[in-house]
Amino acid sequence: MILTWQIVARIALLLVAAVILQLVLFSEISFLGGTPALLPVMVVCLGLLGGAVVGAVCGFAAGLLLDSALLQTLGVTSLVLVAVGYLAGRYRESFEISNPFVPPGLAAGLTLFGGFSFAAIQLMLGVDAPVSVLVVREVILQSILGFILAIPLYPAVRWVLRPALVEGTPRRRRRFPVTLGASSR
Repeated sequence: MILTWQIVARIALLLVAAVILQLVLFSEISFLGGTPALLPVMVVCLGLLGGAVVGAVCGFAAGLLLDSALLQTLGVTSLVLVAVGYLAGRYRESFEISNPFVPPGLAAGLTLFGGFSFAAIQLMLGVDAPVSVLVVREVILQSILGFILAIPLYPAVRWVLRPALVEGTPRRRRRFPVTLGASSR
């Protein structure tokens, strides 16, 4: 990804919009007792399109915005989303995305990882909350909803960032095979 100030502004607008949508809309929606988590899915999409550094920076910024808006302990969500964005970016740098279900699958897996990591960090910090099996159910439902959210979100983020994507142009194949050593008569 080629980062210019216009692309950085687009990424910042995507992150601010995702935080606002998470706070205003997605936190009020409930599917089978689980609320969708938009931020891990957005960070995974940005990490898959931009790489490990872009994913980690976007995860940190999104987590800091969310923690600031909710007046939570600063850095907890940032720490989790940094790891999610970095892992998504490392996947992009190590493997080719050849299947259209790779981004949703990766979003589901990293949302699951992020949910359990957030719960573990909150427990280590000594947050006084009852722990039950419902936390596991919530995290698994967030993962399933993350898979569903990533299906339209990944192409939308790709469309917004398409001027910065390097591998966006398809390669053209030659029509006729080139033969070496053949003379034309």
